[in-house]
Amino acid sequence: MIQQLNVVPFVSVDHMMKLVHAIGIERMLSDIAGYIEDDFRRWEIFDKTPRIASHSLEGVIELMPTSDGRLYGFKYVNGHPKNMKAGLQTVTAFGLLSDVATGYPVLLSEMTFLTALRTAAMSAVAAKHLAPKNAATMAIIGNGAQSEFQAFAFRAILGIENLRLYDVDPAATEKCARNLARHGFKITRCATAMEAVEGAEIVTTVTADKQYATILTDNMVGAGVHINAVGGDCPGKTEIHRDVLLRSSIFVEYPPQTRIEGDIQQLAPDHPVEELWKVITGAAQGRTDARQITLFDSVGFAIEDFSALRYVYERIREAGTYVDLDLIADPDDPRDLFGMLMRAAPGAAAAA
Repeated sequence: MIQQLNVVPFVSVDHMMKLVHAIGIERMLSDIAGYIEDDFRRWEIFDKTPRIASHSLEGVIELMPTSDGRLYGFKYVNGHPKNMKAGLQTVTAFGLLSDVATGYPVLLSEMTFLTALRTAAMSAVAAKHLAPKNAATMAIIGNGAQSEFQAFAFRAILGIENLRLYDVDPAATEKCARNLARHGFKITRCATAMEAVEGAEIVTTVTADKQYATILTDNMVGAGVHINAVGGDCPGKTEIHRDVLLRSSIFVEYPPQTRIEGDIQQLAPDHPVEELWKVITGAAQGRTDARQITLFDSVGFAIEDFSALRYVYERIREAGTYVDLDLIADPDDPRDLFGMLMRAAPGAAAAA
């Protein structure tokens, strides 16, 4: 992509929605999943660090940086579960890509929608490598803002259309069921989490409360299930009972981050886990037994956001879903930033 160095493409919320509709949500989820897999195969070349978090009683604000040596990217994201009661989003985000060679930004984008898309795509990528073969039914426990994206990703990548839905708030389940039924999914509304997992080969937990919780207890999880644990994503916030973890083969993105933020924060620091990038590259095994319980302890990692931003960067010109921002000062003489400022003063042109 060729651009003026001082002008940065900006993808607004409206632009992102238009991009999704121009491409199609399932195609876009599949494409982002492909970019994630490609970047996970390059895992070893990336800068990697646990996200930088600022915690408060109300929630968390985080920065998630990484680089592949050619592009640098970061995401700003928050998680404030109490926002919903005030009519606000629990999670909001924006992100930026920069050219490593110059340090100049090349893309600024909303990432509230894009995070929802990449989180769902990441879940489906993990399930592609870990879930039982020919899985047909998924339980989604927690039917908030992320739930529909998970459903579309699992249909796009694994062909799953049978969904069993449960949320502590029945209105959330009704919202989710209404949104998905109109797109051809087969929906079962469930009264309890126990009921939701009955007959499901894949169980996705995606709740928002910032606290230790046990959405799945040991008696709820039978042999052969794949658990997609999405909602436990910061210190003090979990969804899966420790006994379930001890029975599971656990797969993670980046252990130093997941041991702090994921469900495995309940386990010993040296409890064995496998890194998903190794499964994707063939360096490690995923599911090895039909009765094995696999668990993807998904907390979200910066490389996934990098993949999503890289995808958007490579699609927006064709779709026209961006505007140019005059973001970087560009004086004729790079040493004369002050002169550029003075020439912009009211009446400066007339005086000259």
